[in-house]
Amino acid sequence: MYQMNPPQPAVPPETPQEKKRLSVPQIMLIVLTIAFAAWYLITTLTPDPARFATITADTIGSRYTGDCLIVRNESPFDAEGLSSVEYIAEEGTTVYRGTTICNVYLSGFSTRELTTLQEYRDQIKEYQIKLLQNEINTDAWMEKLESEVMTRAREVREIISGARGNMANQENLLQAAILARQSYLREKYSDDQRMTRLYDDEQSQLQRISSWTKQYVSMLDSAVVSFYSDGYEYGLNNQNYDQFSPAEVRAMINGQKPKENALAKGKTTIYRMVQDGQWYVLMLIRDSGWNPVEGAEYDLKLENFTDTTVRATVMSFTRTGGELEVRLSVQDSVQPVLYVRACTGVLGDSKASLTVPARAIYTQDNMPGVVVVDGDYEWFIPVNIIDRRDNMVYIAAIQQGVLFEGQTVRLF
Repeated sequence: MYQMNPPQPAVPPETPQEKKRLSVPQIMLIVLTIAFAAWYLITTLTPDPARFATITADTIGSRYTGDCLIVRNESPFDAEGLSSVEYIAEEGTTVYRGTTICNVYLSGFSTRELTTLQEYRDQIKEYQIKLLQNEINTDAWMEKLESEVMTRAREVREIISGARGNMANQENLLQAAILARQSYLREKYSDDQRMTRLYDDEQSQLQRISSWTKQYVSMLDSAVVSFYSDGYEYGLNNQNYDQFSPAEVRAMINGQKPKENALAKGKTTIYRMVQDGQWYVLMLIRDSGWNPVEGAEYDLKLENFTDTTVRATVMSFTRTGGELEVRLSVQDSVQPVLYVRACTGVLGDSKASLTVPARAIYTQDNMPGVVVVDGDYEWFIPVNIIDRRDNMVYIAAIQQGVLFEGQTVRLF
């Protein structure tokens, strides 16, 4: 059987509903909520700005870099036809008038002459030992001299091993003790014919060697001696340093020796004497727009193996061909530049200054200044603003002595 169902009413199709849009007040409320949240996060998570700072010390001034040519007050000494040189003075030391610098052996001299001299001296030593061994009576003075030599020799060995002391002085004392002993032995055995003959042979050989030898001594009251030379000493010195153009200075910096007064052919430089206390610098400044002031003083830093900073005075300057040559005088020890001819340098007029952050500057009655804080006390100090760099201000107090490094100032 079929079950009959009554007819169902027709269902109308669903119509799509329109999406609800946010009203303007709702949008403004959301924006305000987000802004408030952002403000709250920033204010709670970001630390409070610093309220105080410390005054620091620094230097301010202009810097000029360039290439430098060193000029010393030096005199070279040379010799012609030499065979070898025996150096007596120590390299880089100060010598005085009459000090022996070196012995120069002329060409034709043979080292066999020195070998023969040593053979005579060995014979003298051996015979002296033999005579002393044959002594029957004790010679108190000889024992004293021998003890002095051994004591001085032991002191030299101790200094070599690391003990404190002056090696040069100790060697002089040892040499004096040996000479005193030799002088006594010569007098003690003056009647011995064999000993006299050996002494005569030694003296004859010394005279023979002397005929091939020229001794150089210092003719200056005081100077630094050096056995190293670069050839510039003959044409570049304190007498003519201001006569070279920038182009000539550039050529010398690049390795070209001055043409004037060159070393004569066949001669060899054996040493140079350098006057201490003053030297000169020919500096080619890379900032050709700078206008130096004659007589002005600057800090000069020479950059080489060991950087040297000295005070230099502008003597004169020349600007040609795009190069600025500044001639500087230095009143200082020559030792740091004794072996330097060319190097780079930095010339500056640095001045000491105090620095504070830019926020520390406070204007009161149209006068800039800083507010110094000391415990519960604060007071305003007017300043002159020298420069502003990298959010830092270089200042100087109008009244000297009231501001110094380490003081605390308020930030605004």
